[in-house]
Amino acid sequence: MELTKVQESAMNVVSNVETVILGKNQEIRLVMAALLAGGHVLLEDVPGTGKTVLAKALAKSFDCDFSRVQFTPDLLPSELTGINFFSPKTGDFTFRKGSLFSNIILADEINRATPRTQSGLLESMEERQITVDGTTYELPSPYFVIATQNPVETQGTFPLPEAQLDRFLIQLNLGYPIAEESVQILKRFVTQEPLKDIKAVCTADVLLEMQRAVKNVFIHDDIYKYIVDLAQGTRNHEAIVLGISTRGILAIARVAQAYCAIIGQDYVTPKDVLNLVPYVFAHRIILKGGIRSRQSAVLAILEEIVNSTTAPVEDWKVKAAR
Repeated sequence: MELTKVQESAMNVVSNVETVILGKNQEIRLVMAALLAGGHVLLEDVPGTGKTVLAKALAKSFDCDFSRVQFTPDLLPSELTGINFFSPKTGDFTFRKGSLFSNIILADEINRATPRTQSGLLESMEERQITVDGTTYELPSPYFVIATQNPVETQGTFPLPEAQLDRFLIQLNLGYPIAEESVQILKRFVTQEPLKDIKAVCTADVLLEMQRAVKNVFIHDDIYKYIVDLAQGTRNHEAIVLGISTRGILAIARVAQAYCAIIGQDYVTPKDVLNLVPYVFAHRIILKGGIRSRQSAVLAILEEIVNSTTAPVEDWKVKAAR
């Protein structure tokens, strides 16, 4: 598939989601970029900002299998992965698939489940497979997890461990809409239910072609080095205990390729990388003293690292043509 076709198909999905989610074009594009890059998304924000609606609207825009799982303290890992049950009729054990055997998974309020249940996602998110009782089952392709969590209600919640946070390609905060957008939301949703009317505009096969095509977006060696320099800055900073992992630098390169394809660009520039740093790096960093939840402090340190890291300055249209 040509990159122009990727952009056209991606923007069809973005426009489709925007019939439900108003004023969040950039956030929708970022979620779409994560999907095309083969990664997963964590949406963290206060209740009522549209996290679940965004996830549902995106899932309904694709002709794919979709599962929504409401994470609660009593949710069992087997409900996600599946279970072998004994059938008296046949006298044999039969595997019954869990909720993770779908193309798009909405893990709603993921931090309300126990760590044991949360861990049921680890293998599926990274390796696209699930192992139950010693047997490994391949998950369908494409495979995309979009999880939500509420950062203000901490009672009765279980913060995601670093290993699982690192498996999310990007983390987003939707935020409140501006006043004009809020008026439009009221006018649209008080009398209608746009989410029910949304239709699929892309098939699973086309999505897989798009995921393969975005890998052709050009990344120059100078950009690779720039990404590594930024990661090294997080690893060497005196205020940071846990910096960016190898998975983290791969993540920003892949999502940069996908995002550039969406905006109609066949090469990655330093500016593209910088624009993605807060979404790809911030949730992977732990400050000294175990401070992980103070996002403003993490973003301030990331800005300091960016400002102290020399970016390539050549003409990237020329470099991409070489």
